[in-house]
Amino acid sequence: MGFVKVVKNKAYFKRYQVRFRRRREGKTDYYARKRLVIQDKNKYNTPKYRMIVRVTNRDIICQIAYARIEGDMIVCAAYAHELPKYGVKVGLTNYAAAYCTGLLLARRLLNRFGMDKIYEGQVEVNGDEYNVESIDGQPGAFTCYLDAGLARTTTGNKVFGALKGAVDGGLSIPHSTKRFPGYDSESKEFNAEVHRKHIMGQNVADYMRYLMEEDEDAYKKQFSQYIKNNVTPDMVNIYLNTLLAYRKNCLFCLIRGCSLNMCLFHVVEQVRCGFVGR
Repeated sequence: MGFVKVVKNKAYFKRYQVRFRRRREGKTDYYARKRLVIQDKNKYNTPKYRMIVRVTNRDIICQIAYARIEGDMIVCAAYAHELPKYGVKVGLTNYAAAYCTGLLLARRLLNRFGMDKIYEGQVEVNGDEYNVESIDGQPGAFTCYLDAGLARTTTGNKVFGALKGAVDGGLSIPHSTKRFPGYDSESKEFNAEVHRKHIMGQNVADYMRYLMEEDEDAYKKQFSQYIKNNVTPDMVNIYLNTLLAYRKNCLFCLIRGCSLNMCLFHVVEQVRCGFVGR
């Protein structure tokens, strides 16, 4: 078929329909969203939960949400900027931080629904494949689906680090090992030890040691915050202690002494202005 020029005359513009606003802004992939949001008709009004993962320049955002006509309802959220409270003070956007944020989200969500004692998840971090199964006589495992947004879902992406953290934390999320670090597409084999090194930040530690030996000036420039916080390449214990701290206390941080319910569900209402105020 040859090239056909689009004639943009009056008839064209009369029938032109603009795309959705968030598509025009380049923020939402509606092809993917449609498939993540639509629920089976025999489940009626049952929410279909999504695990939303977004990586910004200085933060990692993990949320559990479900769709309504009014908009998405956020059930629970965890952020990488909360990690310093648990011991991880630097490197808040690397793969290890993504894993920690996903794990924090899972423990916080299960604690909110009273299921944190039932579904402990994977306590020992080994990087291998793990799936949560429902326990007989208990509430079913919390199931949700990964929403990666516009991220390029390549092997080793930090989005899958957050996914692995949520699964190890006790959430049931359908996935495979093909996009985890350590998977070889040629041999079709998965090396769990490589994945564990990324979870524990050993890939960063190896590069730190390399720069310390090869170019000390570059090391001081790139890892200045690590040096400032006295973080050495032997950082395995930092992440191990952080993961243990999640299981002891995963509650959302309180703001100005308010109760947890006020902190999670606080709505700012506009105060009515009287005649004097005008």
